[in-house]
Amino acid sequence: MNETMPTDLAAEAFQGLGRLCANDSGDRIVQAPGTTGLERIEAWFHGPVFDPHRHDTYAIGITLSGVQSFQYRGAVRHSLPGQVMVLHPDEVHDGGAGTENGLRYRMLYLEPSLLADAMGGAPLPFVPEGVVDDHGFRATLAGALGELDQELDELFVDDFMAELAGFMKQHASQPPKPLGKTAWRAVNLARDYLKENASDLVRSEELETVTGLDRYALSRHFRAAFSTSPHRFLVMRRLEQAKRMMAVGTPLAEIAAAAGFSDQSHFNRQFKKAFGMTPGRWSALIRGERPIEIQTAA
Repeated sequence: MNETMPTDLAAEAFQGLGRLCANDSGDRIVQAPGTTGLERIEAWFHGPVFDPHRHDTYAIGITLSGVQSFQYRGAVRHSLPGQVMVLHPDEVHDGGAGTENGLRYRMLYLEPSLLADAMGGAPLPFVPEGVVDDHGFRATLAGALGELDQELDELFVDDFMAELAGFMKQHASQPPKPLGKTAWRAVNLARDYLKENASDLVRSEELETVTGLDRYALSRHFRAAFSTSPHRFLVMRRLEQAKRMMAVGTPLAEIAAAAGFSDQSHFNRQFKKAFGMTPGRWSALIRGERPIEIQTAA
């Protein structure tokens, strides 16, 4: 049995995170910066941990290493590395490590009202199995659970919720709602607005006002039109601006804020995610210099 998940989520455990709770056994929970209606954690446990309990949120997460074993809806469930757990509000469950090697996982706790807003009028989904093996579902969750030291951008949350609602409907055997004809006028207005305001903080309400679509419908139509989300489109425009600034010799330390990134670390991670190398190395290569990296705190 493979008890380790070879993903980015498993690569950088507990680094750069400020809220750490630990006991003498090494069990610990890390909490990410809060987002309205959505809480994110990473946890590492040995043995049985949680007594039977229930909460008023969805609990949706990924097992990273070990085996997560829990009683849920009259049966013992086991989540292996890479599998997705979906626990519904007000359903009694316990939990702990299913082997002596311990357990590590990341989880988000989601207020039902936030999911309801993204469901497009469909009822809240119920995924009966408790454990799901779905690469696409896992990849969507990883987007929200990958950088626990960063707050989630509002536009990212919109797209994440639209994607999450789709996977929840699928695994609840709810028929998908056809998107219909792409709202080209609305998505073009959104694209132009994002390009014109790329270095600024763009709120969901602004795009709703500009386009006349609600944020979740806009996310779906934008992705259908341009194969990306409004959030990712905005990030790429910021990275284009950063590359233009590098080309004229702007110091890296000045680029992050000028291009609209929250800090240098955020800029570095987004640049490497998009282009496969750090900003320092890119800047050095285009200018024929030795790479000079900007050090950021872990």
